Amino acid sequence: MTKGLIHSVETFGAADGPGIRYIIFLQGCKMRCRYCHNPDTWRMDSDDMRSAEALLDHAERYRAYWGSDGGITVSGGEPLLQLDFLLELFKKAKLRGINTCIDTAGQPFSRGEPFFSRFKELMQYTDLLLFDIKHIDPAEHKALTAQPNENILDCLRYLSEIKKPVWIRHVIVEGITDNDEYLRQTREFIDSLDNVERVEALPYHGMGVYKWEKLGIKYTLGNIKPPSEKRLDSVRKILGAT
Repeated sequence: MTKGLIHSVETFGAADGPGIRYIIFLQGCKMRCRYCHNPDTWRMDSDDMRSAEALLDHAERYRAYWGSDGGITVSGGEPLLQLDFLLELFKKAKLRGINTCIDTAGQPFSRGEPFFSRFKELMQYTDLLLFDIKHIDPAEHKALTAQPNENILDCLRYLSEIKKPVWIRHVIVEGITDNDEYLRQTREFIDSLDNVERVEALPYHGMGVYKWEKLGIKYTLGNIKPPSEKRLDSVRKILGAT
């Protein structure tokens, strides 16, 4: 039995997949996104380790609220860093008839082994992925997240190959992603995929800054403001977003 490194759970999530969701936030992430609102999930350790059965037993206490569309969403951190646990969790969830969703940035993805075989198996038990495209430009992506994006975009191509449903999310940050040329490139890439059901343009916010301060990490986007509603409307039109 594999136990997951758990950061926290949310019992009534309405913005992380269809319907009402029970959200499991896993601990650990290799990205260092400059606007991250959960830097406390970066470290790959936790005092809270739980089994798949324990989490699902807890989740099912709230099943009456899910309706026909709800279920569980696993977020982070980066869920794919705990691939074995995620696979066990989703297998058991499917035995209980639970809808499954992963909120990921795809950073660990590789077509090499042993990752790829386990990821392919995981997709058999995954109903939907919420996929963050941090930045379409390779150099800008690395400057924003400290990680390359070639394998991330390849992950999206693979998900398109297998027709796995995806909702794309893209955070709009002044001076970084809020750039018409980059947005058009992002739209062009999204249009090349066959499995995208929804695109969301999310406005930057600084609500997690206090966590950076608490952890003693310098926050470098302190002067950035959220986009106006007018600008966000324009961005959504470029991206074909909701």
